Amino acid sequence: MNFVKFMASSTGRRVRIGAGIVLILIGLLVVKGTGGTILAIVGLVPLLAGSLDFCIAAPLLGYPFRGPDIRAK
Repeated sequence: MNFVKFMASSTGRRVRIGAGIVLILIGLLVVKGTGGTILAIVGLVPLLAGSLDFCIAAPLLGYPFRGPDIRAK
């Protein structure tokens, strides 16, 4: 299965949401300080991407940005 199509699937979306939550928690509870804040902000990217159904890497690989468009292709 193609990486982009997996990331646009419901399982891929759950993986991105989970990864975002883990990065945020690690940043705020484990790393702390400036580095932790940066890690938490970075964690927002996969969290929002999974929640809002878009894939940041897709245009770089020749696919549409939005999840429904990727699944239709």
